Amino acid sequence: MIYLDNSATTKPYDEVVDTFQKVATTYFANPSSIHALGGEVEALLTKSKEQIASLLKIKPNEVIYTSGGTESNNLAIKGTAHGYQSRGNHLITSKVEHPSVLETFRYLETQGFTVTYLSVDESGHISLEELKEVITNETILVSLMHVNNEIGTIQPIEQVADLLAEYPKIVFHVDHVQGFGKLSLPYHHPHLDLVTISGHKIHGLKGSSCLIKKEHIHLTPLQHGGGQEHGVRPGTENIASAVSLAKAMRIAKENEHSYQKLALLHETLVNELTKYDNVKINSPQSGASHILNFSVQNFKPEVLIHALKEEGVIVSTKSACSSKDNEVSHVLEACGLSDVSASSAIRVSMSTEQNQEEVHSFLQAFKNVMNKYEKIMGS
Repeated sequence: MIYLDNSATTKPYDEVVDTFQKVATTYFANPSSIHALGGEVEALLTKSKEQIASLLKIKPNEVIYTSGGTESNNLAIKGTAHGYQSRGNHLITSKVEHPSVLETFRYLETQGFTVTYLSVDESGHISLEELKEVITNETILVSLMHVNNEIGTIQPIEQVADLLAEYPKIVFHVDHVQGFGKLSLPYHHPHLDLVTISGHKIHGLKGSSCLIKKEHIHLTPLQHGGGQEHGVRPGTENIASAVSLAKAMRIAKENEHSYQKLALLHETLVNELTKYDNVKINSPQSGASHILNFSVQNFKPEVLIHALKEEGVIVSTKSACSSKDNEVSHVLEACGLSDVSASSAIRVSMSTEQNQEEVHSFLQAFKNVMNKYEKIMGS
């Protein structure tokens, strides 16, 4: 089986699973307990944060562990909105964000906040000029994803951070779930206030994630309890998850140089797929190498996905969080694609474990499916 749905989730590394299991069975005490075993576990938690902080060149107390990218995004957005509501009630995001971001903003609109959804061009890029134009005296938050999970568009995050330096009361949140371990950010940048990272997108475990929260940022917590994680995310810490995330992040950063090889694989896919008259490439040329989105005319995506599965290849449609919905992709719709193209899109997403042989196998499988389709239509 060739797995090409890595933007939905990745296969965890054996060493990450081993770390989780060892910590879960050996360091099982509550880190808040005052006895010796609790102290050992607390020290392990502290060490994991120090490791992540060293990787990102930030401070250990700026690492907040969460249960996943969805929780991190919710904590960042709701926490900022309610934490800084006395400054204003205007929030900014884009039309092509992940559902965990868009749905959070829609909820906040029901709570009296005003939200501006930035438009994007045909490649999925926001306009820095539009961003600057929509900022008001009431603006307290800008939230943008680094790499689009459906088509791979790379937003100019560092330029946005530089721009927002002129607006000290605005908090900047970045959904970095599809970027970490592939396309780095200057995490120490003084105006990268909040950054979401998810473990299961980098060969870590589901349920392992963190929110980078710069120490000058105040967030209203989503829940209340014992005051863990500096009171921002109370509840007994999942030590095994935290330590395994630190390991996955370290491996991802060490392997970041391997990401460059995906550019060649991406180019091979584009060159071969564009030979088909009924295929339209939806991902921008300047997009991330690990994601390729394309539409196949007269083919329902679920039919193509199942046909490719029969050939031993796994691909997907849009975000895994909404792939079972029959709605048109909101990302492709925002990019100006027709309903026909936007509703027939397929996503191929690779990891650095992929190679040319697997890409060629996918292309052969795709060719087999197209040939079968032509025979059926011709009979």
